[in-house]
Amino acid sequence: MPKTINTAVMKWLFVFTFIVAFLVVFGGFVRLTRSGLSIVEWNPISGVMPPIGQQAWVEEFAKYQKTPEFVEINSGMTLPEYKFIFYMEWFHRLIARLAGMVYAIPVFYFLIKKRIPSKEFGIYFAMGLLFISQAVMGWIMVSSGLVSRPEVSHIALTAHLLLATTLIGFSLWTAFGHKFGFPDSDKKSKWSLPSKLAAWSIVLLILQISYGGMTAGLKAGHVSSTWPLMLGKLIPANLFSSWINLIESPFTIVFIHRWLAWLGLIAVPLVYYFVKKQNYPQDIQKGLLWLFGVVALQITLGVLTILSYVNIVIALTHQANALLLFSLAIYFIHRFRALDRA
Repeated sequence: MPKTINTAVMKWLFVFTFIVAFLVVFGGFVRLTRSGLSIVEWNPISGVMPPIGQQAWVEEFAKYQKTPEFVEINSGMTLPEYKFIFYMEWFHRLIARLAGMVYAIPVFYFLIKKRIPSKEFGIYFAMGLLFISQAVMGWIMVSSGLVSRPEVSHIALTAHLLLATTLIGFSLWTAFGHKFGFPDSDKKSKWSLPSKLAAWSIVLLILQISYGGMTAGLKAGHVSSTWPLMLGKLIPANLFSSWINLIESPFTIVFIHRWLAWLGLIAVPLVYYFVKKQNYPQDIQKGLLWLFGVVALQITLGVLTILSYVNIVIALTHQANALLLFSLAIYFIHRFRALDRA
């Protein structure tokens, strides 16, 4: 981890994190509007500009008309309708390019100005690799839906989401280091119980986000529009008849995603109990109450997403709140570990 604290670097990291988070949520909008397969080529440079002129649009539309999505689902689509989904995906890629610039330009500026010492560049370089990796995985995801079926691989979609989430985690952790100070790497400290619980909560969140990604990729949210019953039962039959169901069956995946979040609702009060018992600072105690509210809101939004048959506004709010929840978890484990060392 770095040791040099710099306010400008901290602000840059917070801005970069926000843009990546917005990129993730807008990616959800692209998916829900079935716009993600509208651009059939990955042109990082020439793709900055959309088609210009009627002939260019006709040629672009002709490429899309060869895809499984057009043949099997959108065969009646007109050119004006195609322009809408094209612009949604084009804007999504434009935000990604903007995020890349927001990363690359400042990081090299800070490196040249020595506000980021070269010996501390490792964590920032890792962020760059993560950004490139999630961009490449994004194209792998899109290309998986252009060959034989009108949908992307849910595994590739989940990997794309997890890489972006990891990037958010790295960026926030480093930004909090610039705000609260970086730990002395030579000083070892035991993990307190709140720190351990916070760490396990992040593991739980990553697992839940993974199942959210697979739910989205398989459109498993449409399996059942009732709650708490699913297909008329609390626990439908044959959910776990095979281990492959854990990553392939829409019914099993959405069932796990429905109920895994409740562990978080149990974990937060548990952390709060130990924090209050050990007289942690008031800002942490109050923050945990807010965290409990965010967890409760996330579960409520999840239930409403089911009952509304995946209403786009509710579903996107659910996704955005998940990123907020993940960010808060990063904040709390950062603070707990700092207090462990103190």
